[in-house]
Amino acid sequence: MSEEKTIQERKVVIPGETLATGMEYLPGHGTHRVNEEIRASWLGLSEYNGSVIKVIPLKGAYIPREGDRVIGVIADVSYSSWDVNVFGPANAMLGIGDASRSYIELGEDLTRYYDIGDYIYAEVSKVSKSMFIKINMKDKMFRKLNTGLTVKISPVKVPRIIGKKGSMVNLLKEETGCTFIVGQNGIVWIKGETRQQELLALKAIKYVENNAHMSGLTDTMKEKIKEWKQNE
Repeated sequence: MSEEKTIQERKVVIPGETLATGMEYLPGHGTHRVNEEIRASWLGLSEYNGSVIKVIPLKGAYIPREGDRVIGVIADVSYSSWDVNVFGPANAMLGIGDASRSYIELGEDLTRYYDIGDYIYAEVSKVSKSMFIKINMKDKMFRKLNTGLTVKISPVKVPRIIGKKGSMVNLLKEETGCTFIVGQNGIVWIKGETRQQELLALKAIKYVENNAHMSGLTDTMKEKIKEWKQNE
């Protein structure tokens, strides 16, 4: 049997649809092999990464994995840790030993560091089978997110917000003048010099989420932002 791709990249596919034929291709996330065919396991967007075939689901909840970088909100503060809503199947624990590169003494008022309602950027360090989740903020990139806007999107649309090699998020930064942090749990933090910039960025994020199935979306997004600026 000849080896060929039967579906173009970034096309909506349905469960059971053949994406490629031949042992040269490998089934990735959201696909499975039937004899020499790679088929879609669910409804989503086809994606090719070299010889690996994937399907990005159009809908889905956030399932935490070790190493994920997430944005969460402090839900509770205890004697030695924080309870953090990471918008997954359970809240995460941030212990005082993992909350900062600086030493935090047991018994300190932990609200001095992070209080209820504060948004933080952190990394998932442990996920147990019972869905006990630990996060840490020991790397200098992780921090409390002061001011700015946060928006929740479908976690499965995160790769589309980032784009190939960061193409989409870099475009959004350039065209809106805002800083972005995109959590793998579907929370996006936006910080601009003005509220008008942040609202423009928010509008762009929602447009990408709602049109993630479109091909050529990066170019379309650039034109859309220019149009919105002209109409302000």
